[in-house]
Amino acid sequence: MSKIKQPNSRHCFICGLENPVGLHLHIYEVEPGVIETEYIAPDHFQGYPGVLHGGIVAALLDEISGRAQMGSDMENPRFMFTGKLEVKYRKNVPVGKKLKVVGKAGKSKRNLAEAWAGIYDMETNELLAEANAMHIDVPKEQLDFSKLNELGWKVYPD
Repeated sequence: MSKIKQPNSRHCFICGLENPVGLHLHIYEVEPGVIETEYIAPDHFQGYPGVLHGGIVAALLDEISGRAQMGSDMENPRFMFTGKLEVKYRKNVPVGKKLKVVGKAGKSKRNLAEAWAGIYDMETNELLAEANAMHIDVPKEQLDFSKLNELGWKVYPD
């Protein structure tokens, strides 16, 4: 299967293309329920010298685990918020090095879904941090799905 690009938004901290302080990630579904992105963290997101701040690590894992449940169906995306995120920081996640972030969808029932995400060093393929998450569907009345394009939620060209 070829990679299918997921939509970006305008202002999301992780994927928002117009967010001046955001990460601007482009996220791809590589197989059903599995997504990937690559990222090189800039120095201004470090905690300790050379090390990505743990809050940014958690934000990456949070987003990518939820995106694994979203899939690539542009007509009916599954928007979710995080109910629980359990992060395991295995090793320091470096700034300035290429990282691969992977998300995998887990069990799903009614309005709840489980997922896993991991951050890998692209050079060594070593798992640096991972998270198990439980996500909850955004209530339909909270988001007008007919206005997603107006809100900037769409697939932008690379």
